[in-house]
Amino acid sequence: MILQITGLIVGLVALVWSADRFVIGASATARILGVSPLVIGILVVGIGTSAPEMLVSAIAAFQGQTGLSVGNALGSNITNIGLILGVTALVAPLEVRSKILFREIPLLILVMLVGFLLLRDGQLNVMDGTILLCGFAAVVLRQLWEAKHGIDDPLAGEYEASLEKEMTLAAALLWLLVGFVVLLISARLMVWAAVDIAQALGVSDLVIGLTIVAVGTSLPELAASVAAVRKNEHDIALGNVLGSNLFNLLGVMALPGVIAPGAVDAAVLSRDYPVMIGLSLLLFIVAYSFRGSRRIERWEGGLLVALYMAYLGLLVYTA
Repeated sequence: MILQITGLIVGLVALVWSADRFVIGASATARILGVSPLVIGILVVGIGTSAPEMLVSAIAAFQGQTGLSVGNALGSNITNIGLILGVTALVAPLEVRSKILFREIPLLILVMLVGFLLLRDGQLNVMDGTILLCGFAAVVLRQLWEAKHGIDDPLAGEYEASLEKEMTLAAALLWLLVGFVVLLISARLMVWAAVDIAQALGVSDLVIGLTIVAVGTSLPELAASVAAVRKNEHDIALGNVLGSNLFNLLGVMALPGVIAPGAVDAAVLSRDYPVMIGLSLLLFIVAYSFRGSRRIERWEGGLLVALYMAYLGLLVYTA
């Protein structure tokens, strides 16, 4: 499996690099065209950091690897909360100030429950995918409305400070194109390597999607969140994760339903989905922090990481 492992590593590195270039190019292009910083941060960056998951899931679905697609969507959400937010809070406690983000967490939990109801019959069909895509469109429109009416929100100032100011339109478009092309190639390489490794190890493509692929496609969120918190942009760090998780459930998970409808592994409903909902509820508790301080403390970040590691142990045991 030397060739496949090498391909997976190269694909992961290229995926992280190209996702970063794609987001920078898209953000700079939007800024030059006069799009508001809040719209850029919520939509352009949110969709951009979810681009790896979308491409990997689309390619896997076209190849009939539905388990890999679904595993990538759910595994990325579990990784985003357990590993990425946990590690970010370990770097520095996260102080949550944005009112917009406080409204996003209950919305995320609601979307998860809707997704669970759609999958209860053990199928992810075209109707399910269409419903999720309609939800994706509704969330985008809602976030555009939030951006238009939330100018005084602290999140707007953080996004304004984080935007690239010196890049020309030509350079922005070049990075946008280069980032997308490399992203597409690296996603294709990762799917090929992941499927071959899963077959060689005798595990399902669902497990590979929940672990190796999910961590790989979530690395852009990790880089963005850690960089944001080091610059004291705490709301951006949490916003990256919440936006990505919403887009993963509504956009990424819809793709296998529309492209390659079929049965969903029973373990998704009995093991993975409950873990995702449980971590999201825990995030709700620690972020709202009913004791008065709206901070995700270091020990809470450590708890999230520990729970994520326990989940990986459960996957190894059940696989």
